[in-house]
Amino acid sequence: MSPNYNINSLYNISIKSISNEDIDLSQFKGKFILFVNVASKCGFTPQYKELEQLYNTYKNKLIIIGCPCNQFGSQEPGKSQDIKTFCQVNYGVSFIITEKIDVKGTKQHPLYNWLTKKSNNNKINSSVKWNFQKYLVSPQGELIDYFSSITSPLSKKIIKQLN
Repeated sequence: MSPNYNINSLYNISIKSISNEDIDLSQFKGKFILFVNVASKCGFTPQYKELEQLYNTYKNKLIIIGCPCNQFGSQEPGKSQDIKTFCQVNYGVSFIITEKIDVKGTKQHPLYNWLTKKSNNNKINSSVKWNFQKYLVSPQGELIDYFSSITSPLSKKIIKQLN
């Protein structure tokens, strides 16, 4: 799919789970969604613990979707089952993990095309700089903001948006 693919609604994008099942993003209308490009062998990998805490605290109004990506330092080399096992065994992850995707470049997944292109999200252009960059979407499916890798999932910047 071309990186210039125009998608007018987040809810029209399809993505597969790590178990290769379709995830219908429209089922999350009415909830915040935090998208995070994740990796198992990154200095920020311990953020899985904080993401899980955030999810457990706000799961009545927040969905977290981790998107494994191997584009930064080859820090997500594993196959789907390896990634799934790593997340569950090491961090007790219960939020959604997707298939491994590209978050930038010519094979950028349509989800990240929407998240990073103002022409699609009507808010801001951005680029994914490293693993564990976070994108927060409103319950109405509008991009609220994005947060760098160094921003803790439990930071006031993110929490204030959820309250």
